[in-house]
Amino acid sequence: MATELSLIDRALNAIASVAMGLSSVLMVVLIVIFGWLVFGRYVLNDTPTWVEQLALLIVVWIAFLAAAVGIRRNSHLAVDFIRDAMPGPLRRACVLLSIAALLFFGVVMAWQGYVMFERTAQREIPLLGVSEGWRAVPVALSGAMIALFCLDELIKTLLAGDRS
Repeated sequence: MATELSLIDRALNAIASVAMGLSSVLMVVLIVIFGWLVFGRYVLNDTPTWVEQLALLIVVWIAFLAAAVGIRRNSHLAVDFIRDAMPGPLRRACVLLSIAALLFFGVVMAWQGYVMFERTAQREIPLLGVSEGWRAVPVALSGAMIALFCLDELIKTLLAGDRS
């Protein structure tokens, strides 16, 4: 069983790394297109109008993918001094409850992201000519990743409790 958990852990870490890599590349693209905006506006005196819409789309992708990675790496801001001050069984219950709540949130986010994609796929983003559904894809992906990452954490926490 430890081998399977290790393989799953490595696979989930790989998913998180790919998501963070994509977010990083998109951040570089965002910087480049804003550089082009400034150059076009002040040097060429011809403002590229598509930059704003593309930047909005890229920011959505960066934010949602990086948020899911933050769940995996446990790097989100947390106020846990109250939980840490609780006795063991109550602390464990709080941890399990918070993981379960995040798991539920991820499932709902994935589902509603998909619904949003279906409802907006037929419209186009002005000035870009691509489907408005591309704004919803990162919501669904992030929700699915959050759910996967939390399910893994929930299983690990439950198994750790069985060993103690």
